[in-house]
Amino acid sequence: MQVHLVLALVALLWGLNPPVMKIGLLHIPPMPYNAVRLFAALAVAWLILRRLCIWIPLRQEDKKSVLISSLGFFFFQLFFTFGLQLTTAGNSSLILGCLPVSVALISHFHRLEAINPDIIKGIAISLFGVVLMVAGTGKEVSLAGNHIQGALLLLAAQMCYGYYTVFSRPLSATYSVYQITTYILLISSGLFALVSLPSILVVDWQAVPWPGWASLLYSGIFPLCLANCLWIWGTAKAGSATASLYNNVAPVFAVGAGYLFLGETFGWLQFFGAMIILTGLYVAKRQSAKSTPASGTDSA
Repeated sequence: MQVHLVLALVALLWGLNPPVMKIGLLHIPPMPYNAVRLFAALAVAWLILRRLCIWIPLRQEDKKSVLISSLGFFFFQLFFTFGLQLTTAGNSSLILGCLPVSVALISHFHRLEAINPDIIKGIAISLFGVVLMVAGTGKEVSLAGNHIQGALLLLAAQMCYGYYTVFSRPLSATYSVYQITTYILLISSGLFALVSLPSILVVDWQAVPWPGWASLLYSGIFPLCLANCLWIWGTAKAGSATASLYNNVAPVFAVGAGYLFLGETFGWLQFFGAMIILTGLYVAKRQSAKSTPASGTDSA
């Protein structure tokens, strides 16, 4: 039960992130915004690691997993930033809702985790719930013009996040989740800084008001740093495929936050979509309860 509460907290942090990011993006362009929030996440992860954990030297056999996880996280940030600007919000929600499918396929292809029938059922039910939520918001779904380019970038983004999710999981058997997160953020933020440096330099940072800075700090510290620490721990405990279903719970919180704080709509179709997503999670969770993964640490 504890792992599912933790993963629900991750979904909450991720769900609250889009409305918070909207505030920051009113004042800061997307590329510099993402770069600075990555720096904030890295700084916090490093401080936590220095104070709370023992640094374990990276073993030779784990370098491949660290590299794949870090590149997956970096390319997710890059493709997501550009893809989101080229396509509709409806396309984005549907494509990112396919993360559990990507995680299941990656796990099966690399023979890292067995995918059981209950998990497959849970993924299918959850995806249907995402479709209903998108339909309920009235967001456009289109593959015309630039939308198909954006959709392909987002498809690549969620595949990259799937690789990050799957390959970071086995590392938690040896290293603290804070150390894993620090490694991943160090590599990905360094790479992101290189590609976003020109756009960072042209921003008048002194002119950014406090809501913009507050948005950056929240998004960097909580959804990027804390949530990803908990995410790695949760995937180790519940399994990558089951944990990835909580990715589809995040839009439920996002829609609720938008309704409460931004005056966005929340209708019956969205409500039924949310209930179906939770039903899919319950179906997959039954399998998780039957067999607990052997790998993973006891605490985050």
